[in-house]
Amino acid sequence: MAELTYYSKEGLEKLKEELQYLKTEGRAKIAKAIAEARDKGDLSENAEYDAAKDAQGLHEAKIAKLEQSLSNARIIDESTLDTSKVLALSIVKLKNVKNGSVMTYQLVSETEADLKAGKISVKSPIAQGLLGKSIGDKAQIDVPAGQVELEILDISR
Repeated sequence: MAELTYYSKEGLEKLKEELQYLKTEGRAKIAKAIAEARDKGDLSENAEYDAAKDAQGLHEAKIAKLEQSLSNARIIDESTLDTSKVLALSIVKLKNVKNGSVMTYQLVSETEADLKAGKISVKSPIAQGLLGKSIGDKAQIDVPAGQVELEILDISR
């Protein structure tokens, strides 16, 4: 059984738009590149043609992966979520107990994750350590740099 992935409405729309682009404009660009390479002569020794065909294979694999993600996607109705615990789509304000730094992250699906925008994957070590915790709870989390202790200051949507 495939694993369900939960998205915000905006995240799912973005995924659908990307798939639509890949199926239309993306395929057209690759077909044009293959046609241009084919026009250059002998296909048995045409590296440009081989590269274009390889790009086509990767493109189709990306389309298949997005279609799979969409078939297992579910939208979370944020208005019904409990804000007393950290869940998917929670916006969590955290304090690093050791150095006192404060940070805010939103827990999102893997495809929506963007650290610069403050969105981390629910499958990341930090998110995994926070899921199910409440305001005031402290979590010891193993990260690549070692272990960090985070205190949950606020949970919102």
